[in-house]
Amino acid sequence: MAMYWLVQGCQPGDSLVFHYSGHGAQQRNYSGDEVDGMDETLCPLDFETQGMIVDDEINTALVRPLTPGVKLHALIDACHSGTALDLPFLCRMNRSGQYVWEDHRPRSGVWKGTSGGECISFSGCDDDQTSADTSALSKITSTGAMTFCFIQAIERGQGTTYGSILTSMRSTIRSTGDSMGSGGGAVTSLITMLLTGGSVSSGGLKQDPQLTANEPFDVYAKPFSL
Repeated sequence: MAMYWLVQGCQPGDSLVFHYSGHGAQQRNYSGDEVDGMDETLCPLDFETQGMIVDDEINTALVRPLTPGVKLHALIDACHSGTALDLPFLCRMNRSGQYVWEDHRPRSGVWKGTSGGECISFSGCDDDQTSADTSALSKITSTGAMTFCFIQAIERGQGTTYGSILTSMRSTIRSTGDSMGSGGGAVTSLITMLLTGGSVSSGGLKQDPQLTANEPFDVYAKPFSL
């Protein structure tokens, strides 16, 4: 798998970035190591002939090899991407910005963390949601909603901590979704479809970006740094 090259030969002090913007899906998990009973997958260009990339494989390729002093950030802009790296902890945040870390460690005891390094992932939506491509954010061209909002948070100075980035992304998507969902009728539905290329319903954007990590931390105190 091509992503193995990213972590090969990594040394203390290395900072790695993995960005995927594309299709994502789910499939039934039979090993019992998923809270919701589903594996999350990425769909590369050749997935119809070579198969999808399952979160277990991504974890083995990108997360497990990270040794002490090595940091990896992942940005996954895809449907069903909440736990796409199969990391042990998910930051469950409400609309007020309050959060708890959910423990997603498999009951089987299979280790899903690193080998002493650090791994933090931003993803486009929860595992049971879809991620939109839409022009409603840029007003110019269709972009991945999560990627656009992540870049915007950094550019607007809202990227000081992981918590500030996550709340900024969610706020932008929520406000855009609310404005797209206001009003009603066939005209509104048609305009929404034209704006989004048919990828978003007339109810607007319905996705909540997620944050997962190999270890829990204070998201409002830990500075964001690549």
